[in-house]
Amino acid sequence: TTDGLNQVMTTMKEFTQIMQSMYDRGYVMVSLHDMCNVDENGNVTRGKILLPEGKKAFVLSQDDVSYYHYQDGYGLADKLLIDENGDVKNQYTDADGNVLIGDYDMVPWIDTFVKEHPDFAYHGHKGIIALTGYNGILGYRTDIAYKTRENLASFQQAWFDQHPDFDEAAYNKECEDAKAVAAAMKATGWEFASHTWGHINLSSSSLERVQADTKRWLDEVGSLVGPTTILYYPHGARP
Repeated sequence: TTDGLNQVMTTMKEFTQIMQSMYDRGYVMVSLHDMCNVDENGNVTRGKILLPEGKKAFVLSQDDVSYYHYQDGYGLADKLLIDENGDVKNQYTDADGNVLIGDYDMVPWIDTFVKEHPDFAYHGHKGIIALTGYNGILGYRTDIAYKTRENLASFQQAWFDQHPDFDEAAYNKECEDAKAVAAAMKATGWEFASHTWGHINLSSSSLERVQADTKRWLDEVGSLVGPTTILYYPHGARP
């Protein structure tokens, strides 16, 4: 797992240096919806982005942001939450078991950076969060399996072993909290996309599987984050 994390993730120290470098070189976060317009028939036309000379547009995105069970114990944050000031922050448990609140992942760090450098976000746009659903979203256990306790993966069963009192009321609160965090994020410039519910390969999956996966995403993720027109292909595999 460590090798896998090293391949597809950065540390916060690396990430902050990358973002500071991009800001210093004139990059500005824009929305995909700034770059193109889509009409009711699905026709795409070029959008218009007006930036000062020397500025360069880019789209920031982050896949998953589910805080999967398999990532426990590897120094990643636990979840996103709304702190006492109404800001979206991370809950992070350090190696000694201390629970901390702060900028321990991309979303809250970008929020803080944009407060200090508002010209980094074109019209206030930040990044796009492409969500799966099979462990829940944003660190909340919103997969229906946490309500039914049916068809559990091994990581989920291990989690239930550690949380034997998790019941339907707890599940409902997880959904409510995730929905509140998503709303707070959208209000401050973030957008959401589908990454498919099960991180499935769209080039090798049957139409029936894609349809079933899409319905589950809409039921369990879209119901919490709202509608989206954006799909990020898992594995980079085009349908």
